[in-house]
Amino acid sequence: MKNKSIIKVNLFDRSYPIEIGSSLLNEFNFSELILGNDCLIVTNEVIASIYLDMLINNIKTNNIETLILEDGESTKTEKTWSTIIDKLVDMKANRDTTILALGGGVIGDIAGFAAATYMRGLPFIQIPTSLLAQVDSSVGGKTGINHAKGKNLVGSFYQPIAVVSDIDVLKTLPDREYKCGLAEIIKYGAIYDSDFFVWLEGNISLLLKRDNDALIYAISRSCEIKADIVSQDELETGKRAILNFGHTFAHAIENHIGYGTIFHGEAVAIGMLMASKISLISQPDKERLINLIINSGLPHKLEEFDKNEMLEIMLMDKKIKNKKLRLVLLNKLGDAYIEDNIQNDHIMDAFEKFHQA
Repeated sequence: MKNKSIIKVNLFDRSYPIEIGSSLLNEFNFSELILGNDCLIVTNEVIASIYLDMLINNIKTNNIETLILEDGESTKTEKTWSTIIDKLVDMKANRDTTILALGGGVIGDIAGFAAATYMRGLPFIQIPTSLLAQVDSSVGGKTGINHAKGKNLVGSFYQPIAVVSDIDVLKTLPDREYKCGLAEIIKYGAIYDSDFFVWLEGNISLLLKRDNDALIYAISRSCEIKADIVSQDELETGKRAILNFGHTFAHAIENHIGYGTIFHGEAVAIGMLMASKISLISQPDKERLINLIINSGLPHKLEEFDKNEMLEIMLMDKKIKNKKLRLVLLNKLGDAYIEDNIQNDHIMDAFEKFHQA
């Protein structure tokens, strides 16, 4: 194992590094990435109380502005996006003003969307503070906000200039949020790398203990897989769609149950199991997937829910093509495929198996 890792996302002139390790908030040279004299740190009230001063003290640029938002998925709205834009206008930001997104996936998504849309594009740095954001949302350039009718319906592909993942911040992450990141890590093994899935089966106890070496390996391998897929298909016209394994179900679960009532990673865990039920994957592999999710402390069933309403939400999903629902399914562990013609009764059958006993 190694105590530091650098992964590169290869996108020609928009390539960027993902740096993973300890003490990066204190030691990483952010200043060399900040193009002009100004930068804006966007964070939330929880993260600001712990890590904002540390980051400010490490940046040696002339003018550092901060914007502290409320915590939670309910922040990811057009109103909050407008608040960030107003702040940029007030500070007379121009195209060499750098935005630093210090927080979890919500902060990264909304700050990235502001960076993508203000003056048609500002440089921004992702500094993810949750495990889920470190292995998923901070990498690949998806930015956006939620709409009343669905998650992430407004957004853009816009790459950061760097991702800096300090694993030390995970020590203050509540258990429930931490375990949400494990769901995305499990996803990478399930869709792309069966050897990694086997490693997870053998090392999940170390990850639950937040062992540094295990974390750096798991985060690095997850980012390597995502970087490889994104480098092949940045705009999700083909292969990148496999990263959505479990997510179409998950987004419907979040929308139906309520953002924040069920966390994204929890919904992804259940969504992966729902997708596996209508996959070609063998029964022994289905059992391995459910056992790993259970051993990670993630939920594997839902309380009572309205199956018809869930189906309606899924039919609003961004991944609809020619009015047909597309789902990522598994041939076997480590081998995903896209099914373009999912029938509604298959979805309803998957729902039926996941009521809380």
